[in-house]
Amino acid sequence: MNPIRYAMTILMLSVALIAAFTASIVVGAVPLSANEIFFALSNLYSGAQRNATATIIIDLRLARSLLALCVGASLAVSGTAFQGFFRNPLADPYVIGASSGAAFGAALAIALGVGDLGPISGPSAAAFIGALTAVSLAFSIARFGGKTPPAAALLLSGTALSALFSAALSLVIVIKDKDLYRVYYWLLGGFAGTGWKEFYSALPVMALGCFLVSLASRPLDLLAFGEEAAGGMGLNVRRARILIATGASLAAAAAVAAAGIIGFVGLVAPHVVRLLIGPSHRRLLPVSAIAGALLVSLADTASRTVAAPIELPIGIITSLIGAPFFLYLIARKSKFLGGRN
Repeated sequence: MNPIRYAMTILMLSVALIAAFTASIVVGAVPLSANEIFFALSNLYSGAQRNATATIIIDLRLARSLLALCVGASLAVSGTAFQGFFRNPLADPYVIGASSGAAFGAALAIALGVGDLGPISGPSAAAFIGALTAVSLAFSIARFGGKTPPAAALLLSGTALSALFSAALSLVIVIKDKDLYRVYYWLLGGFAGTGWKEFYSALPVMALGCFLVSLASRPLDLLAFGEEAAGGMGLNVRRARILIATGASLAAAAAVAAAGIIGFVGLVAPHVVRLLIGPSHRRLLPVSAIAGALLVSLADTASRTVAAPIELPIGIITSLIGAPFFLYLIARKSKFLGGRN
């Protein structure tokens, strides 16, 4: 790809991301003007006592907006990694059971009334544990017949475990029906009630996951030729797959634990970016992160304003946007999915 076009793509997405982030701070149930924000922050910087506007900006909107950016970037990076890992354009961050495991863990914590565990809320901690448990089980089952789990076996294991954890989730909901609303709202995803605690607890894990995936940009390119061909080109396939799956799973698990299940971000963002800049993962991963952050930031702002004062779950917004767009991509790119030219 032309370096100038690549730089322009990053520049345009970055400008759009800055604008979306700024809008997420300004727009909300309490509209704030630019002057109000400027004076609130300038007074805060000068050491004056924090007023109501500064409290809204610092304690509520800033933490939430930053968390939305991180969750979007993590889901997009995870989706990019899993699509390269499985060589399947339909793979997403939840492909090996992370979402169903996280949902079961969060629902169980809500039903049992688990409180905060140090700086982390009980449902978020349980969701993270549930996601990692599901991913670990998928790897263990896929490796049962050998040291290196085939990608197809891992995919099938994840699908089966997703069904198992979904059934367990339904059982929890049936038994503890009084908590149905809280569980259902969490399953739809969103940032309502999140703050600095959720941001600081999720950021290190999401950053670690994205960093591990970034180390695998070249292995992901080689795996596109097939595992045998990649091995023939000197790639340690087993080590590369462990690195990719571990990083992508950590990023997805932390994102789900922080914000619930937000669909289509990790599926659509990599496709859009791939159409713009091509398949090289060295370039694809960072630009996908920007695109994912932009998508979630816009969706979060829309969730707070479309039906104000009611806040919509962000998963509804991303699905309404992502599903039609992804169907359009499938129709346009059907030859990559086994269709005719």
